[in-house]
Amino acid sequence: MTSIDSSFAERLALLNMPAVQETLPNIKHGVERETLRINPNGSLSQKAHNPDLGSALTHETITTDFSESLLEFITPPESNPDVTLAQLADVHKYVMQKIDEERLWPLSMPCFIDGEDNIPIAQYGSSNVGKMKTLYRTGLKNRYGSMMQAIAGVHFNFSLPESFWQVWLENSAQQVANKETISAAYFAMIRNYRRFCWLIPYLYGASPAICSSFIRGKKTSLPFQKLGKGTLYLPYATSLRMSDLGYTNSEQSGLKICYNHLDSYISSLRRAINTPSDKYQKFAGKKDGKYQQLNANVLQIENELYSPIRPKQPTQPLEKPTDALERRGVSYIEVRALDVNPFSAVGIDKEQFYFLDVFLTFCLVAPSEAMNDEQYAQTEKNLKSVVINGRDPALKLQHLTESMSIPQWSESLFEKMRGVAEALDKANSTAAYSRSLETQWQKIIDPSLTPSETLLNTLLSEGKDNGTLGVELAQKYRDELLSTPFKQFDIQTFERQASDSLALQRQKEQANTLSFDDFLEDYFNQK
Repeated sequence: MTSIDSSFAERLALLNMPAVQETLPNIKHGVERETLRINPNGSLSQKAHNPDLGSALTHETITTDFSESLLEFITPPESNPDVTLAQLADVHKYVMQKIDEERLWPLSMPCFIDGEDNIPIAQYGSSNVGKMKTLYRTGLKNRYGSMMQAIAGVHFNFSLPESFWQVWLENSAQQVANKETISAAYFAMIRNYRRFCWLIPYLYGASPAICSSFIRGKKTSLPFQKLGKGTLYLPYATSLRMSDLGYTNSEQSGLKICYNHLDSYISSLRRAINTPSDKYQKFAGKKDGKYQQLNANVLQIENELYSPIRPKQPTQPLEKPTDALERRGVSYIEVRALDVNPFSAVGIDKEQFYFLDVFLTFCLVAPSEAMNDEQYAQTEKNLKSVVINGRDPALKLQHLTESMSIPQWSESLFEKMRGVAEALDKANSTAAYSRSLETQWQKIIDPSLTPSETLLNTLLSEGKDNGTLGVELAQKYRDELLSTPFKQFDIQTFERQASDSLALQRQKEQANTLSFDDFLEDYFNQK
């Protein structure tokens, strides 16, 4: 047994300590699910955000992302996955009731869109903060194009309770739990996540195919094959959403964001926000009296950093994310590598909760040394390989100095994760964590069980276009959700939230005391 294996065994033993076990049922999760509003024929809705849903600026549960047509549903932190899934189903049902004949697109990659100008940018009203949110999205459109921004994903938020950190840090590192030590432990988890996150698109990637309209007029070196009337696919792809077709920014490749310490992460991110970009200088200033972006730097704001995971701390009004992290440390982590699950009406299922709990807890328990630039680049290369060719039996990933197949590497990872799953099972008086882990292991043994191959086989065997399948699933889930009773919320709750959010937006608009130019200057100059 190597020293690292020995250290893992020792830390796993701590996870089974009674004092630690008592805290594990209080692990909390939240979900942010993105989905496009579509017409019955599968085309993108051109309607504005329905005011019956409330204000996209101030509503805590129902908002929009890049586009007026791209909804985002947010659940609060909960320890029970059943509660979160019921909340999500309730939100979906309420939205369905308010959008008439429209449906919600069940895939990550966009539906058929007839040109980028048919993707309406999200509008947030006339307050300065609302105009800033819209301008940020205008900048994204100018920098990357709207089509990329119409991609949808599921973000999985994960946090361990304060009681856990008190016992864990005292016994694993002889440290007192505080902002610095808890943040350092979260960053150790993040580094391990970066090392192993190629597993996420392999297990849950569900975008091996795209509508050809997505790349119309663009050059790509990917060897796409065609099926149906207009679907393009890669035979071994898992998540085209995570590929260079999706959320990428060539300007960010040289940023070298550091995940070794909270301070280095903040300073490297702030440097990116303050580094001028020659490429984006062409959008500087105003055109026809209107700004084209928030600024001409590599990142307009922190949210523009594309990463499969983020350390998070809830922000106060007008507080920058890096300032929130600096002042209060890491509160939770946001997993951003999940495709929308097309086999679930709400985009994610309970099996995923259990596995992600195991995987993320494993990333915490496993030793996690600091990463240098070369090691970080290796993690990026592995992730890119899996999203394009993850089911290719000939694929090799680089693990330190070794070249390994996915089954080879997974065998050692799953062996360790089984110990973590057993600890979580024991703490929660269940077998669900181990069962979920073994379900995922079957996908390692048999790639045909992965969502990406299941979906692709459906398209190929039926000669069906990606868009046709999406429309069929959208109709199916609409019928299911509308016929399901509310479980966690009720109509009165949603109507009150909508009314309160609209009132809060009006307050913000009436409270404008600065010109928008002065507001932006103050925002970026605040210390």
